[in-house]
Amino acid sequence: MLSTPADNVIISLDGVSMTWDKRHVLNDVNLHVRRNDFLAITGPNGGGKSTLLRIILKLLRPTTGRVSYYGTDGRQVDRLHIGYLPQKNHIDSRFPITVSEVVASGLLGPCGAAIPDHKALVAETLHTIELESHADAPIEALSGGQLQRALLGRAIISRPDVLVLDEPLSYLDKHFEQRTYALLEKLAPHTTILLVSHEMSTIASMASRHLIVDHNIHECSAHHHFVRTDCE
Repeated sequence: MLSTPADNVIISLDGVSMTWDKRHVLNDVNLHVRRNDFLAITGPNGGGKSTLLRIILKLLRPTTGRVSYYGTDGRQVDRLHIGYLPQKNHIDSRFPITVSEVVASGLLGPCGAAIPDHKALVAETLHTIELESHADAPIEALSGGQLQRALLGRAIISRPDVLVLDEPLSYLDKHFEQRTYALLEKLAPHTTILLVSHEMSTIASMASRHLIVDHNIHECSAHHHFVRTDCE
């Protein structure tokens, strides 16, 4: 088990395990995420990466262990201002909603309520993700890459303190992949980022920490971080 979190910790996992149908997806995971960390997370398919993110988001309750959030004063809090990009294949593209409505849905909740001009912020975000011309289009009319960009817009629109991205580069063309790298570089100095990807060649050089998830967590101390499932 981890000790009491040190200063600047925003999320801690203590003894977290997850079991599905007697299969151990995650086993005794302990992790401190510090404020403004950029965590690059990789590992083999089926190793528990997406499950880990959903537990961190408190969308899943672990079988054992606990997840704790901390405010800037170091005291435990019930919630954080989090933006989340799930894997695209978890989204039903037949749902009757437009691109602008998807992006605007990132402003739901108390954090979005504190932002005065939602319309202007939606327009700015649509420009950032290069979907202004598709603002009124239903999401079923989008390509895979366009839908991924809309979901990214939803995740970043409220300027969250924590940004959780599950395979954000999937389906993107090379142009917008480069735009995504530039956007992450802009966000990184003032945002805690947890990013799962199999494509680490660029992300690893941007990240401050590199985790390999294979039913447990191993943190790489090497400087290169280019190998998908091993530090060496």
